[in-house]
Amino acid sequence: MQFGTTKELDRMKVKTCLLFFFALAGKAFSQDTTNLLNLVGEDTSKKEYVYNAFKSPRVIMAHSMEMLRPGVLDFRILHRFGRVNGGAYEFFGLDGPATVRLGLDYGITGDLTVGIGRSTFNKELDGFVKYRFIQQSTEQKASPVSLIAIAGSTLTTLKWSDPTRKNYFSSRAAYYGQVIVGRKFSEALTLQLMPSIVHRNLVPTEQDPNDLYAAGIGGRIKLSRRVSFNVDYHYVVNQNSAARFHNPLSVGFDLETGGHVFQLHFTNSKGMNERAFLAATEYDWGKGDIFFGFNISRQFQIKKKKD
Repeated sequence: MQFGTTKELDRMKVKTCLLFFFALAGKAFSQDTTNLLNLVGEDTSKKEYVYNAFKSPRVIMAHSMEMLRPGVLDFRILHRFGRVNGGAYEFFGLDGPATVRLGLDYGITGDLTVGIGRSTFNKELDGFVKYRFIQQSTEQKASPVSLIAIAGSTLTTLKWSDPTRKNYFSSRAAYYGQVIVGRKFSEALTLQLMPSIVHRNLVPTEQDPNDLYAAGIGGRIKLSRRVSFNVDYHYVVNQNSAARFHNPLSVGFDLETGGHVFQLHFTNSKGMNERAFLAATEYDWGKGDIFFGFNISRQFQIKKKKD
């Protein structure tokens, strides 16, 4: 059997090598193409959470959609002077009498905050738990809003107005629940809705309901890196029409200075917890019954941050 000339054998070797090379290249190209297609089909974007919707966990009076970071203790001083319409003789309310609340809030986790406070208004103690179920995010499986729930209670420690009658300790207590649905639309604008309910064990008159329902709105407009304009308002849906109470409205400015946040504001409410300003705001903006006040927030990192 003859295999042909030497030239023919050389050609056959070249052809065999070329075919082997193209077969390997084809296999490699096929694998690379498959890998590329898999990468195209895979969503490599990561979820990014939205922060700094507000400068503090409070709009002014109301809770904000912002949460404390884990291990952070927030010491808050809330101060209200007297009514502005007191005139020059009362130095437009600066002569007092003043109302004060001292509070401590603590971030257990990034989504869970607890707090306690004590107010001179009705000598009231209060406490709350605030939990964030959903945080606004972008990119993969984004959530357009944050969803927060708050539950709290208050306890009035004033002496009984009529100690001769039978008084119950439970009459001092009240409870509230609130849901916040908020969105940071841009670096300049944040808005939130705040449906709320307040239950009072003891009401002023038989005509006053034990349960009050309120629809609230809060917002922030960022004016500069350290200054923002804030507002919160609550409309109490089923307030006794014959009662002397009004809907609470607060407007003011946040001023951030390092570890402190100062809030300078005007409001028609002396009370500084949900029971007080939703159920006992006796003053009317239309009549000039306005209080100038300030809130100071100082945060301390109690627990070390995780690396």
